[in-house]
Amino acid sequence: MAKVELKSIGKTYDGGVRAVSDANIVIEDKEFVVLVGPSGCGKSTTLRMVAGLEDITEGELLIDGEKMNDVPPKDRNIAMVFQNYALYPHMSVYENMAFGLRIKKVPKAEIDKRVHEAARILDIEKFLDRKPKALSGGQRQRVAVGRAIVRNPKVFLFDEPLSNLDAKLRVQMRAELSDLHLRLNATMIYVTHDQVEAMTMANKIVVMKDGLIQQIGAPLELYNHPVNKFVAGFIGSPPMNFLSVKVREEGSSIVLDEGSFKVKADTSHYEYLKPYIGKEVYFGIRPEDMAYTGKDADNSMTVKVTVVEPLGADIHLWLTTETQPLVARTEPNHVFKVGDTAVFVPRMEKARYFDKEKENAIVPSPDA
Repeated sequence: MAKVELKSIGKTYDGGVRAVSDANIVIEDKEFVVLVGPSGCGKSTTLRMVAGLEDITEGELLIDGEKMNDVPPKDRNIAMVFQNYALYPHMSVYENMAFGLRIKKVPKAEIDKRVHEAARILDIEKFLDRKPKALSGGQRQRVAVGRAIVRNPKVFLFDEPLSNLDAKLRVQMRAELSDLHLRLNATMIYVTHDQVEAMTMANKIVVMKDGLIQQIGAPLELYNHPVNKFVAGFIGSPPMNFLSVKVREEGSSIVLDEGSFKVKADTSHYEYLKPYIGKEVYFGIRPEDMAYTGKDADNSMTVKVTVVEPLGADIHLWLTTETQPLVARTEPNHVFKVGDTAVFVPRMEKARYFDKEKENAIVPSPDA
């Protein structure tokens, strides 16, 4: 397989539209890297530059140390799986998977061996004689993946391959692609707007916004130590709550004053919050880090329930202070009604804080 390096890669379209700026990413051999972000963030453009489907305006793309900027897509030894499957409707599954190898004049016996091996891995051997129209969405997706596998490429590229599938099938295909990565021991670059896909599949996540890389790291690193408010809000479901609070000093404690409640900051955060005393910051707390208590308690916040979403294993509660909305995740043994008043104690050691203007994290990662 291969190591892929993007060195200060940029893409500008005609008319001066800037799609990607100064992208620096190292994808190690056999790594599963996911590019994630909202629509228009530049993730698919970045993938297409790796594939050779988009010209690189500036910077260098290296695969196994070899510069690829001007190398045609067919000579990059990559295979791409598209969102719309891109299967030939008049060809059988076997013919779709074999087509690229026939173009390269691979011997017939070798083609047959590779197609049947890929079909076995993907459990589509019984569909080899069918046309794509006779397959379900998930089966078509397996065929598209199989067509990539038979080429034995250095790098697999996936451009939102599961977005056309229903929710249950997406979960199944996520697991199958993760298992496939382990079995093939392959280098894979995967694009999605779904942060759950990113968290569950990736060895390393690249979060993008407006053509810029916001943070690169392992899934739990991004979840526990986001570098800014955007990453904190994008990674995690439901997303992190952000409450505008004023930082105050009361005796030997630092407190966060929302107006309708005040909570003490964790002592480990004091040194980072001291420069903000008297100023407003964003107080970030994840829904799962809010502990429900049925009565008044120390360091608690009292809020009103606006929406109740029972999900079986837990309940998502949409809440509001006097002025700001937030979400909590609670156990299903509690009963809530819209309009109820509820008391929560935030786990302050898990709290995150963000500068009001720059939106960067105030408390750095322990590894920073």
